[in-house]
Amino acid sequence: MKRQTGLFGGSFNPIHNGHLHLVRSVKKALHLESVVLMPTGEAPHKSSAAYAPAADRLEMCRLAAKKSPWLHVSDYEMRRSGKSYTVETLRGLCAAEPENAWTLMIGSDMLLTFHQWVEWQEILRMARLCAVSREKGDLPELEQAAEKLRQAVPDADITVLTVPAFPVSSTQIRENLQKHADCSCLLPENVVQYIYEKKLYLQDEIRI
Repeated sequence: MKRQTGLFGGSFNPIHNGHLHLVRSVKKALHLESVVLMPTGEAPHKSSAAYAPAADRLEMCRLAAKKSPWLHVSDYEMRRSGKSYTVETLRGLCAAEPENAWTLMIGSDMLLTFHQWVEWQEILRMARLCAVSREKGDLPELEQAAEKLRQAVPDADITVLTVPAFPVSSTQIRENLQKHADCSCLLPENVVQYIYEKKLYLQDEIRI
């Protein structure tokens, strides 16, 4: 029997307690054995203030995962050159780790545009899709979107999961840090310490 493993990607700029709350909730609801956090690589046309370097975002993810033995961090997408597409990432993971049955975690907004993703049909054949509803009243729209995807790929395993909201965003945190506001309740303590040690996000963002 394959190991039930979650995959949660994002810029994690920075990773915060809202991300961790979502991951814990999905792991518990779907009985996953482990979850892999996969930060994306560098984003072009953004200042270092707006977008922390890949190495720092990776390290913050590792710090955030320290207290959860089931939570792992991968630099797979960071090591690749060029833009990373989810279908390519899953191809690589399925080939390298055939013992894992992957569950791809995405936000509700991503489910509504999932049919626009590169080779999305293949993604649904390689992994279970778990879309997380975090806004009150959006469940009917999400279920309708999921059903359309199931009709296109009959074998698709798609779950729409309602998770209690954790009202925080990376953008809000970066703005708070620039104002030197206290973010200790929004981020893991060791991540807060790392941000201040490295002086991340503390200068004004340069708009390009």
